[in-house]
Amino acid sequence: MKKQFGRNMNKYIYVTSKSLKKILTLICVMILFSSCGNRTKDQWTSWIYPDKNNTKRSMNNGVYDTLKICKISSLLKLKKLNMSTSGTYDCGLNCAFHNGMNTQICSEMSK
Repeated sequence: MKKQFGRNMNKYIYVTSKSLKKILTLICVMILFSSCGNRTKDQWTSWIYPDKNNTKRSMNNGVYDTLKICKISSLLKLKKLNMSTSGTYDCGLNCAFHNGMNTQICSEMSK
């Protein structure tokens, strides 16, 4: 009777370790896929400068999903304001307000 209990216990330990391996593998796969989805989507902010010789004066023209849309929107806004020749624009990638510098900081600027 004692041997039979021992055999059952060995089967139980084998099944438990096999299940544990499957569970750990599943957890690792879930962590891998969840970390891939945490990346934030890039956003482009349009900045309009009414006077291309004075870039200290600007206005925010909105946030866009792509650089191409940001550029088109910026050019349309300049045209609407009759500033196509006197003004200019920039598109900033993933801009955020920096309290210490009291300004928007972007990871990249493009025209």
